[in-house]
Amino acid sequence: MRITTRHAVRTVQTLCVTVTAALVATGCGRSEDSGPAKDAPAEIAAGKAKGTVVMWSMGDPDEDLKELAKKFEQENPDATVKITAVPWGSAHDKLTTAVAGGNTPDMSMIGSTWMAEMAAMNAFQATPASIKSSDFYPGQWDTTKYKDTSYGVPFIADTQAIYYRTDITTKAGIKGALAGDRAGYLKDLEAIQATAGKENPKLRHASGLVMGFNSWIFWVPMVWQQGGDIYDAETGKFTFDSPEVAKALEDWASVPKEGLAPTDRSDNVQGFRDGLIAVYQEGGWAGGSFHKDAPELDGKWKTMPVPYSEQPAGFAGGSDLAVFKEAKNPDAAWKFAQFLTEPANLAAYSKGTGSLPPAPQAWTEGKLTEDENMKAFAEQLEVSKAPPAITTWQQIADTIDSELEKLALGKATVAEVQKTLQSKATSIGTGR
Repeated sequence: MRITTRHAVRTVQTLCVTVTAALVATGCGRSEDSGPAKDAPAEIAAGKAKGTVVMWSMGDPDEDLKELAKKFEQENPDATVKITAVPWGSAHDKLTTAVAGGNTPDMSMIGSTWMAEMAAMNAFQATPASIKSSDFYPGQWDTTKYKDTSYGVPFIADTQAIYYRTDITTKAGIKGALAGDRAGYLKDLEAIQATAGKENPKLRHASGLVMGFNSWIFWVPMVWQQGGDIYDAETGKFTFDSPEVAKALEDWASVPKEGLAPTDRSDNVQGFRDGLIAVYQEGGWAGGSFHKDAPELDGKWKTMPVPYSEQPAGFAGGSDLAVFKEAKNPDAAWKFAQFLTEPANLAAYSKGTGSLPPAPQAWTEGKLTEDENMKAFAEQLEVSKAPPAITTWQQIADTIDSELEKLALGKATVAEVQKTLQSKATSIGTGR
């Protein structure tokens, strides 16, 4: 349904933006015969794209994306792509306001953890069946889903690997990468810590630790590594009270407890560059940043998969491409989304930006693993999972962040954190 009067738009914006929970619960501004879990896949017509496609991208102006848009226009002479960069800090509000007001672009890049919330707002068209889930890593494809229906296409993958300073770790007697099992990994961290102020005069802590915002990204996979989860999609109940969660919390707390990581909100990137920490976990973007901003470190750092306990697992995040229900030119928008996620174009975008492609074939065509430091990320994408696709996820994630910080600072025990997480998550619920 398209809003037709300014008054109606402003009224709907007020209702929808200021009362987000109510919006999610009612599917503000939409008819009852469409919406999440009721949408049939969109269809892409035969032939070339025509008309104008308006797209929002997130972050700084993206010249690599614009280059691909030019290529699309060359292949589709009757189509024009207009890309507007939206800062990440204001993107969520801008998107939800646009959806509420029926004033969206044709398509947008969407942070993967926002997909469920906005799909529940009836914002997106369901992904056309001609775009195959099997072309993408399963965890990345799951980031597009809400209630078993896909509402987008993975475009930028995100997962983490371990970065380690070889000039520091070798002085601790470690040849090559640190141990891949968690017990061995902790022993290696202890060996590195023992060199602080001695063989490694500048070193303060063996490892960095993410505290506060988004620390859940590093902890939830530790639950998956135990074979557990924090949410049971079949019953719709949270499972923070499980033994697997307890073990993951113990593992999380062990690093700061043993003095192997700082317990303040240190800048891990800067600490790694300065040699204050030797090891830390981060996304693929960090390697590009080191090469660009700290070329003196080239050859002094490497990456390895995240160490695991019972089974490997990692976080699947990033950004997806979604086409809005209010799109004025949905066919051309889907054609552009399909074009952007072709393996060759994903590989080109990855080489230009340093981002991780979400499709295995793009890694092959781009020969991305010829870069030794990219191999760890390719391995992680194979075992990465998406967080629960529930509309309240950000509230749950904020609660996890807060409780992890208490645990790291010794202000709460594992049992207390478990009890609090289970109680608060159950109280928050799963939304629509």
